[in-house]
Amino acid sequence: MPPVIQMTRRGAVCNDADLAALHRTFDQQQCAKLSGFLEPALVDEIRSQIERGEFREFAHGSLATELRLETGICTGLLHFLTNDPQLFRLVESVSGCTDVRSFAGRVYRRVPGGRHYDSWHGDVTDPRRLIGMSVNLSADVYEGGVFEIRDVETERPLASLPNVGVGDAILFRLSHSLEHRVSDVRGEVPKTAFAGWFFADLDFDNVLREIEME
Repeated sequence: MPPVIQMTRRGAVCNDADLAALHRTFDQQQCAKLSGFLEPALVDEIRSQIERGEFREFAHGSLATELRLETGICTGLLHFLTNDPQLFRLVESVSGCTDVRSFAGRVYRRVPGGRHYDSWHGDVTDPRRLIGMSVNLSADVYEGGVFEIRDVETERPLASLPNVGVGDAILFRLSHSLEHRVSDVRGEVPKTAFAGWFFADLDFDNVLREIEME
């Protein structure tokens, strides 16, 4: 089955026949898996750049800890790919939101063994953030590291999505009524991902600068 939405060297392409079903899934569980989001040739190039890069320890206050890839060719390529107007329109179709203008994120790695963690949070500290996305860039299949989303008030789980296919992505809604986390990574293989937000802001340099300062 072809990917519903895929980023290629020529930009975003879409299997329109399955887009409505993806929208229904997103509306029901406030998130959706985008299998095959990155075409294999792009995955290979990005993985090669990750191996050349340098990761440093990073803490989001008491919320989460991780390794973060230094800004460079890899992050530049990922931002070039995801700041595609066609992708913005497709994300709007899936999520039902409007006015997506930019995407900014970071490449992070979490290693097994309790050294890195992620707590429940909502990503709503910046009102320009509309939709979250995480793209799996791990070198191999990792254990744990499952994306979970729930209702804030009732703590009722809405979805639990593994994302172990390299190049697969998860889209998720941002709202004061929702919170999400990534469960602990287990076993021997670290989890590596490109994660960030679609913004209602044309000033890409501004939103990227704020992410780098977090």
